[in-house]
Amino acid sequence: MKKLTLLAATVLISSTLCAQYSETGQDKNYISTGLPILLIAPDGVSSGMGDVGAATRPDAYSAHWNNAKFAFIEDAAGASTTYTPWLRNLKVSDMNLLYLAGYYRINDRSTAAFSLTYFSLGDIEMTDYEANKLTTLHPNEFAIDATYALKLSDNFSLGATGRFMRSDLTNGQTLSGDGSGNTPTHAANSIAADIGVYYQQAIDRQQEFALGAFISNLGAKLSYSDEDNDKEFLPTNLRIGGRYTNRIDDYNKISVMLDANKLLVPTPPLREDTEGWVDYNNIGVISGALKSFGDAPGGFSEELQEVQLSVGAEYWYAETFAVRAGYFYEHANKGGRQYATIGVGLRYSYFSGDFSYLIPTTTISTNPLSNTIRISIGLDLKPTK
Repeated sequence: MKKLTLLAATVLISSTLCAQYSETGQDKNYISTGLPILLIAPDGVSSGMGDVGAATRPDAYSAHWNNAKFAFIEDAAGASTTYTPWLRNLKVSDMNLLYLAGYYRINDRSTAAFSLTYFSLGDIEMTDYEANKLTTLHPNEFAIDATYALKLSDNFSLGATGRFMRSDLTNGQTLSGDGSGNTPTHAANSIAADIGVYYQQAIDRQQEFALGAFISNLGAKLSYSDEDNDKEFLPTNLRIGGRYTNRIDDYNKISVMLDANKLLVPTPPLREDTEGWVDYNNIGVISGALKSFGDAPGGFSEELQEVQLSVGAEYWYAETFAVRAGYFYEHANKGGRQYATIGVGLRYSYFSGDFSYLIPTTTISTNPLSNTIRISIGLDLKPTK
Protein backbone atom coordinates (compact mmCIF):
# COMPACT_ATOMS: atom_id res chain seq x y z
CA MET A 1 0.00 0.00 0.00
CA LYS A 2 1.47 3.34 -1.06
CA LYS A 3 1.68 6.28 1.32
CA LEU A 4 0.34 9.13 -0.76
CA THR A 5 -1.43 12.36 -0.17
CA LEU A 6 -4.80 12.50 -1.88
CA LEU A 7 -3.38 14.94 -4.40
CA ALA A 8 -0.53 12.60 -5.28
CA ALA A 9 -2.94 9.69 -5.55
CA THR A 10 -5.13 11.60 -7.99
CA VAL A 11 -2.10 12.49 -10.10
CA LEU A 12 -1.08 8.84 -10.12
CA ILE A 13 -4.53 7.75 -11.28
CA SER A 14 -4.83 10.27 -14.08
CA SER A 15 -1.24 10.10 -15.32
CA THR A 16 -1.27 6.34 -15.67
CA LEU A 17 -4.40 6.47 -17.79
CA CYS A 18 -3.37 9.31 -20.06
CA ALA A 19 0.30 10.18 -20.51
CA GLN A 20 0.95 13.90 -20.31
CA TYR A 21 4.69 14.58 -20.37
CA SER A 22 7.25 14.37 -23.12
CA GLU A 23 10.82 13.18 -22.75
CA THR A 24 11.85 16.74 -21.91
CA GLY A 25 9.17 16.97 -19.21
CA GLN A 26 7.28 19.70 -21.03
CA ASP A 27 3.53 19.73 -20.78
CA LYS A 28 1.70 18.48 -23.88
CA ASN A 29 -1.72 19.58 -25.05
CA TYR A 30 -3.40 16.26 -24.35
CA ILE A 31 -7.15 15.87 -23.82
CA SER A 32 -8.10 14.90 -20.28
CA THR A 33 -11.45 13.36 -19.34
CA GLY A 34 -13.11 11.75 -16.38
CA LEU A 35 -13.52 7.95 -16.23
CA PRO A 36 -10.86 7.17 -18.87
CA ILE A 37 -11.26 3.47 -17.98
CA LEU A 38 -14.28 3.49 -20.31
CA LEU A 39 -11.85 3.57 -23.24
CA ILE A 40 -9.54 0.79 -22.04
CA ALA A 41 -9.81 -2.44 -24.07
CA PRO A 42 -11.69 -4.78 -21.71
CA ASP A 43 -10.99 -8.10 -23.41
CA GLY A 44 -8.22 -10.44 -24.43
CA VAL A 45 -9.41 -10.50 -28.05
CA SER A 46 -9.19 -6.94 -29.39
CA SER A 47 -6.37 -6.09 -26.98
CA GLY A 48 -4.28 -8.70 -28.81
CA MET A 49 -4.87 -6.88 -32.11
CA GLY A 50 -3.84 -3.32 -31.31
CA ASP A 51 -7.23 -2.43 -29.80
CA VAL A 52 -9.26 -2.70 -33.01
CA GLY A 53 -12.96 -3.43 -32.65
CA ALA A 54 -15.34 -1.32 -34.75
CA ALA A 55 -15.81 -4.09 -37.33
CA THR A 56 -14.26 -7.19 -35.76
CA ARG A 57 -16.27 -10.40 -35.54
CA PRO A 58 -19.22 -9.97 -33.10
CA ASP A 59 -18.69 -11.39 -29.62
CA ALA A 60 -19.69 -10.77 -26.00
CA TYR A 61 -17.48 -7.66 -25.86
CA SER A 62 -19.24 -5.85 -28.71
CA ALA A 63 -20.85 -3.37 -26.29
CA HIS A 64 -17.43 -1.77 -25.82
CA TRP A 65 -16.33 -1.72 -29.46
CA ASN A 66 -19.52 -1.38 -31.50
CA ASN A 67 -22.89 -2.36 -30.05
CA ALA A 68 -24.49 -2.80 -33.49
CA LYS A 69 -22.39 -5.96 -34.04
CA PHE A 70 -24.57 -7.84 -31.54
CA ALA A 71 -27.32 -8.14 -34.17
CA PHE A 72 -25.03 -10.41 -36.23
CA ILE A 73 -23.83 -12.63 -33.41
CA GLU A 74 -24.32 -16.31 -34.28
CA ASP A 75 -24.64 -17.93 -30.85
CA ALA A 76 -27.91 -17.94 -28.91
CA ALA A 77 -26.47 -16.54 -25.67
CA GLY A 78 -23.16 -16.07 -23.97
CA ALA A 79 -21.14 -14.45 -21.22
CA SER A 80 -17.49 -13.51 -20.79
CA THR A 81 -15.27 -11.97 -18.15
CA THR A 82 -11.80 -10.42 -18.26
CA TYR A 83 -9.31 -9.71 -15.51
CA THR A 84 -6.65 -7.05 -16.10
CA PRO A 85 -3.94 -6.31 -13.50
CA TRP A 86 -2.99 -2.64 -13.37
CA LEU A 87 0.44 -1.01 -12.95
CA ARG A 88 2.25 -4.30 -12.35
CA ASN A 89 5.32 -2.73 -13.95
CA LEU A 90 5.37 -0.26 -11.06
CA LYS A 91 5.01 -3.06 -8.48
CA VAL A 92 1.45 -2.07 -7.56
CA SER A 93 -0.38 -5.22 -6.53
CA ASP A 94 -3.91 -4.11 -5.63
CA MET A 95 -5.15 -2.20 -8.70
CA ASN A 96 -7.30 -4.24 -11.10
CA LEU A 97 -9.82 -3.84 -13.91
CA LEU A 98 -12.66 -6.37 -14.10
CA TYR A 99 -15.10 -6.64 -16.99
CA LEU A 100 -18.22 -8.82 -17.20
CA ALA A 101 -20.44 -9.07 -20.28
CA GLY A 102 -23.35 -11.13 -21.51
CA TYR A 103 -25.84 -11.27 -24.37
CA TYR A 104 -29.04 -13.02 -25.45
CA ARG A 105 -30.23 -13.31 -29.03
CA ILE A 106 -33.96 -12.56 -28.96
CA ASN A 107 -34.58 -13.65 -32.55
CA ASP A 108 -32.85 -13.67 -35.92
CA ARG A 109 -32.76 -9.87 -36.06
CA SER A 110 -32.36 -8.59 -32.51
CA THR A 111 -30.08 -9.12 -29.52
CA ALA A 112 -30.01 -7.75 -25.97
CA ALA A 113 -26.80 -7.44 -23.95
CA PHE A 114 -25.33 -6.05 -20.73
CA SER A 115 -21.86 -5.30 -19.37
CA LEU A 116 -20.21 -4.22 -16.14
CA THR A 117 -16.85 -2.48 -15.81
CA TYR A 118 -15.27 -2.26 -12.35
CA PHE A 119 -11.96 -0.57 -11.61
CA SER A 120 -10.41 -0.95 -8.14
CA LEU A 121 -7.61 1.44 -7.29
CA GLY A 122 -6.63 -0.59 -4.24
CA ASP A 123 -5.95 0.95 -0.84
CA ILE A 124 -4.44 4.44 -0.71
CA GLU A 125 -3.13 5.80 2.56
CA MET A 126 -4.02 9.47 2.85
CA THR A 127 -1.52 11.66 4.73
CA ASP A 128 -1.16 15.34 5.45
CA TYR A 129 1.76 17.42 4.21
CA GLU A 130 3.80 16.32 7.22
CA ALA A 131 3.28 12.64 6.33
CA ASN A 132 0.95 12.00 9.24
CA LYS A 133 -1.59 9.32 8.45
CA LEU A 134 -5.14 10.59 8.15
CA THR A 135 -7.17 7.69 6.76
CA THR A 136 -7.13 4.88 4.21
CA LEU A 137 -9.09 5.38 1.00
CA HIS A 138 -10.63 2.65 -1.14
CA PRO A 139 -11.25 4.46 -4.45
CA ASN A 140 -13.13 2.68 -7.21
CA GLU A 141 -15.07 3.32 -10.39
CA PHE A 142 -17.72 1.33 -12.19
CA ALA A 143 -20.07 1.47 -15.16
CA ILE A 144 -23.06 -0.73 -15.96
CA ASP A 145 -24.97 -0.69 -19.23
CA ALA A 146 -27.69 -2.35 -21.28
CA THR A 147 -27.71 -2.72 -25.08
CA TYR A 148 -30.22 -3.49 -27.80
CA ALA A 149 -29.11 -4.24 -31.37
CA LEU A 150 -31.36 -4.67 -34.41
CA LYS A 151 -30.78 -5.83 -37.98
CA LEU A 152 -32.35 -3.33 -40.36
CA SER A 153 -31.46 -5.51 -43.33
CA ASP A 154 -29.53 -8.68 -44.04
CA ASN A 155 -26.30 -6.65 -44.08
CA PHE A 156 -26.87 -3.60 -41.87
CA SER A 157 -27.57 -3.16 -38.15
CA LEU A 158 -28.03 -0.46 -35.53
CA GLY A 159 -27.19 -0.59 -31.82
CA ALA A 160 -28.11 1.57 -28.82
CA THR A 161 -26.76 1.46 -25.25
CA GLY A 162 -27.67 3.22 -22.02
CA ARG A 163 -25.02 3.45 -19.30
CA PHE A 164 -24.81 4.48 -15.64
CA MET A 165 -21.40 5.38 -14.19
CA ARG A 166 -20.02 6.14 -10.75
CA SER A 167 -16.52 7.35 -9.90
CA ASP A 168 -15.56 7.48 -6.22
CA LEU A 169 -11.95 8.66 -5.95
CA THR A 170 -12.07 10.53 -2.64
CA ASN A 171 -14.53 8.53 -0.49
CA GLY A 172 -16.16 11.83 0.46
CA GLN A 173 -13.03 13.39 1.96
CA THR A 174 -12.68 17.16 2.29
CA LEU A 175 -9.70 18.51 0.36
CA SER A 176 -7.51 21.35 1.51
CA GLY A 177 -7.46 24.22 -0.94
CA ASP A 178 -4.74 26.71 -1.84
CA GLY A 179 -5.75 29.22 0.82
CA SER A 180 -9.34 29.56 -0.30
CA GLY A 181 -10.62 27.02 2.22
CA ASN A 182 -11.59 23.36 2.22
CA THR A 183 -13.61 21.72 -0.53
CA PRO A 184 -16.06 18.90 0.32
CA THR A 185 -16.02 16.13 -2.27
CA HIS A 186 -18.37 13.31 -3.24
CA ALA A 187 -18.62 10.50 -5.75
CA ALA A 188 -19.34 11.58 -9.32
CA ASN A 189 -22.34 9.99 -11.06
CA SER A 190 -23.40 10.26 -14.68
CA ILE A 191 -25.48 8.63 -17.39
CA ALA A 192 -24.52 8.26 -21.05
CA ALA A 193 -25.58 6.70 -24.32
CA ASP A 194 -23.81 4.88 -27.18
CA ILE A 195 -24.96 4.45 -30.75
CA GLY A 196 -23.39 2.25 -33.40
CA VAL A 197 -23.87 1.11 -36.99
CA TYR A 198 -22.41 -1.99 -38.60
CA TYR A 199 -22.37 -3.36 -42.14
CA GLN A 200 -21.03 -6.71 -43.33
CA GLN A 201 -21.11 -8.14 -46.85
CA ALA A 202 -19.86 -11.34 -48.43
CA ILE A 203 -17.70 -10.73 -51.50
CA ASP A 204 -17.85 -14.39 -52.49
CA ARG A 205 -17.90 -17.76 -50.69
CA GLN A 206 -14.43 -17.17 -49.23
CA GLN A 207 -14.23 -13.42 -48.66
CA GLU A 208 -16.10 -10.94 -46.49
CA PHE A 209 -15.71 -7.31 -45.53
CA ALA A 210 -17.28 -5.28 -42.73
CA LEU A 211 -17.50 -1.60 -41.77
CA GLY A 212 -18.48 -0.05 -38.44
CA ALA A 213 -18.90 3.31 -36.75
CA PHE A 214 -19.51 3.85 -33.05
CA ILE A 215 -20.04 6.88 -30.80
CA SER A 216 -19.68 6.01 -27.12
CA ASN A 217 -20.05 7.72 -23.73
CA LEU A 218 -22.08 10.72 -24.83
CA GLY A 219 -23.46 11.99 -21.54
CA ALA A 220 -23.45 14.41 -18.63
CA LYS A 221 -20.18 15.74 -17.20
CA LEU A 222 -18.71 14.38 -13.98
CA SER A 223 -18.39 16.50 -10.85
CA TYR A 224 -16.57 15.52 -7.65
CA SER A 225 -17.59 18.68 -5.78
CA ASP A 226 -20.25 21.37 -5.90
CA GLU A 227 -17.96 23.80 -7.72
CA ASP A 228 -19.55 24.86 -11.02
CA ASN A 229 -16.17 25.11 -12.78
CA ASP A 230 -14.97 21.73 -11.55
CA LYS A 231 -16.62 19.35 -14.01
CA GLU A 232 -15.00 16.84 -16.33
CA PHE A 233 -16.13 15.61 -19.72
CA LEU A 234 -16.82 11.93 -20.17
CA PRO A 235 -14.53 10.22 -22.73
CA THR A 236 -16.99 10.61 -25.60
CA ASN A 237 -15.34 8.82 -28.49
CA LEU A 238 -15.86 8.25 -32.22
CA ARG A 239 -14.56 4.93 -33.56
CA ILE A 240 -14.59 4.06 -37.28
CA GLY A 241 -13.13 0.86 -38.68
CA GLY A 242 -13.15 -1.91 -41.21
CA ARG A 243 -12.35 -5.61 -41.56
CA TYR A 244 -11.44 -7.93 -44.41
CA THR A 245 -11.72 -11.72 -43.92
CA ASN A 246 -10.50 -14.46 -46.22
CA ARG A 247 -11.55 -18.06 -45.58
CA ILE A 248 -8.62 -19.71 -47.30
CA ASP A 249 -10.06 -23.20 -46.93
CA ASP A 250 -12.17 -25.22 -44.50
CA TYR A 251 -9.50 -24.94 -41.81
CA ASN A 252 -7.67 -21.65 -42.31
CA LYS A 253 -9.06 -18.12 -42.02
CA ILE A 254 -7.31 -14.76 -41.75
CA SER A 255 -8.65 -11.28 -41.03
CA VAL A 256 -7.05 -7.83 -41.13
CA MET A 257 -8.59 -4.80 -39.42
CA LEU A 258 -8.06 -1.05 -39.12
CA ASP A 259 -9.62 1.44 -36.68
CA ALA A 260 -9.42 5.21 -36.24
CA ASN A 261 -10.49 6.88 -32.98
CA LYS A 262 -11.07 10.49 -31.99
CA LEU A 263 -12.26 11.89 -28.70
CA LEU A 264 -15.34 14.08 -29.16
CA VAL A 265 -14.17 16.37 -26.38
CA PRO A 266 -12.96 19.97 -26.84
CA THR A 267 -9.22 20.46 -26.97
CA PRO A 268 -7.91 22.52 -24.03
CA PRO A 269 -6.33 25.85 -24.98
CA LEU A 270 -2.75 26.51 -23.97
CA ARG A 271 -2.23 26.65 -20.22
CA GLU A 272 -1.17 30.30 -20.20
CA ASP A 273 -4.55 31.26 -21.69
CA THR A 274 -6.42 31.55 -18.37
CA GLU A 275 -9.55 33.02 -19.92
CA GLY A 276 -9.64 30.11 -22.35
CA TRP A 277 -9.73 27.62 -19.48
CA VAL A 278 -12.91 29.27 -18.18
CA ASP A 279 -14.52 28.97 -21.60
CA TYR A 280 -13.44 25.33 -21.83
CA ASN A 281 -15.16 24.46 -18.55
CA ASN A 282 -18.38 26.12 -19.65
CA ILE A 283 -18.74 24.29 -22.97
CA GLY A 284 -21.73 21.93 -23.11
CA VAL A 285 -21.49 18.24 -23.98
CA ILE A 286 -23.10 18.40 -27.44
CA SER A 287 -21.43 21.69 -28.28
CA GLY A 288 -18.07 20.27 -27.16
CA ALA A 289 -18.51 17.19 -29.35
CA LEU A 290 -19.24 19.34 -32.41
CA LYS A 291 -16.42 21.79 -31.66
CA SER A 292 -13.94 18.93 -31.19
CA PHE A 293 -13.48 18.61 -34.97
CA GLY A 294 -12.02 22.10 -35.35
CA ASP A 295 -11.00 23.64 -32.03
CA ALA A 296 -7.36 22.56 -31.63
CA PRO A 297 -5.13 25.61 -30.98
CA GLY A 298 -2.63 24.27 -33.54
CA GLY A 299 -5.20 24.09 -36.31
CA PHE A 300 -5.83 21.21 -38.69
CA SER A 301 -2.42 19.63 -38.12
CA GLU A 302 -3.17 19.33 -34.41
CA GLU A 303 -6.63 17.91 -35.15
CA LEU A 304 -4.93 15.14 -37.12
CA GLN A 305 -2.69 14.45 -34.12
CA GLU A 306 -5.80 13.68 -32.07
CA VAL A 307 -6.69 10.68 -34.27
CA GLN A 308 -5.49 7.37 -32.80
CA LEU A 309 -4.85 4.47 -35.19
CA SER A 310 -5.10 0.74 -34.54
CA VAL A 311 -4.22 -2.06 -36.93
CA GLY A 312 -4.64 -5.77 -36.24
CA ALA A 313 -4.57 -9.22 -37.77
CA GLU A 314 -6.05 -12.55 -36.69
CA TYR A 315 -5.50 -16.11 -37.92
CA TRP A 316 -7.87 -18.98 -37.06
CA TYR A 317 -7.24 -22.67 -37.53
CA ALA A 318 -10.40 -24.81 -37.66
CA GLU A 319 -12.25 -22.17 -35.60
CA THR A 320 -10.38 -23.64 -32.61
CA PHE A 321 -7.04 -21.87 -32.28
CA ALA A 322 -6.27 -18.21 -33.04
CA VAL A 323 -3.09 -16.15 -33.24
CA ARG A 324 -3.34 -12.35 -33.10
CA ALA A 325 -1.08 -9.32 -33.47
CA GLY A 326 -1.55 -5.58 -33.76
CA TYR A 327 -0.23 -2.08 -33.22
CA PHE A 328 -1.68 1.05 -31.58
CA TYR A 329 -0.45 4.56 -32.39
CA GLU A 330 -1.11 7.84 -30.56
CA HIS A 331 0.78 11.04 -31.38
CA ALA A 332 3.42 12.09 -28.84
CA ASN A 333 1.70 15.46 -28.33
CA LYS A 334 -1.57 13.74 -27.39
CA GLY A 335 -0.31 11.12 -24.96
CA GLY A 336 2.33 9.20 -26.85
CA ARG A 337 0.94 5.70 -26.30
CA GLN A 338 2.49 3.49 -28.92
CA TYR A 339 2.61 -0.25 -28.47
CA ALA A 340 2.52 -3.62 -30.18
CA THR A 341 0.25 -6.40 -29.00
CA ILE A 342 0.12 -10.16 -29.44
CA GLY A 343 -2.46 -12.69 -28.39
CA VAL A 344 -3.87 -16.18 -28.74
CA GLY A 345 -7.37 -17.62 -28.51
CA LEU A 346 -8.83 -21.07 -27.89
CA ARG A 347 -12.34 -22.40 -28.54
CA TYR A 348 -13.52 -25.79 -27.29
CA SER A 349 -17.17 -26.76 -27.31
CA TYR A 350 -19.03 -23.97 -25.45
CA PHE A 351 -15.93 -22.50 -23.80
CA SER A 352 -13.38 -19.93 -24.91
CA GLY A 353 -10.18 -18.45 -23.57
CA ASP A 354 -8.27 -15.45 -24.89
CA PHE A 355 -4.92 -14.00 -23.83
CA SER A 356 -3.10 -10.83 -24.87
CA TYR A 357 0.21 -9.17 -24.09
CA LEU A 358 1.13 -5.49 -24.54
CA ILE A 359 4.64 -4.45 -25.58
CA PRO A 360 5.41 -0.69 -25.37
CA THR A 361 7.47 0.63 -28.29
CA THR A 362 8.28 4.11 -26.99
CA THR A 363 9.69 5.60 -23.79
CA ILE A 364 7.82 8.89 -24.17
CA SER A 365 5.03 7.72 -21.88
CA THR A 366 4.44 5.05 -19.29
CA ASN A 367 1.57 2.78 -20.21
CA PRO A 368 -0.17 1.29 -17.15
CA LEU A 369 -0.62 -1.97 -19.04
CA SER A 370 3.00 -2.38 -20.13
CA ASN A 371 4.03 -6.05 -20.17
CA THR A 372 0.60 -7.04 -18.89
CA ILE A 373 -1.26 -10.23 -19.75
CA ARG A 374 -5.02 -9.91 -20.09
CA ILE A 375 -7.11 -13.03 -19.63
CA SER A 376 -10.67 -13.52 -20.91
CA ILE A 377 -12.87 -16.53 -20.26
CA GLY A 378 -16.18 -17.03 -22.06
CA LEU A 379 -19.16 -19.32 -22.46
CA ASP A 380 -21.27 -19.32 -25.64
CA LEU A 381 -24.41 -21.39 -26.20
CA LYS A 382 -25.16 -22.58 -29.71
CA PRO A 383 -28.66 -21.94 -31.12
CA THR A 384 -31.05 -24.87 -31.05
CA LYS A 385 -32.02 -26.28 -34.40
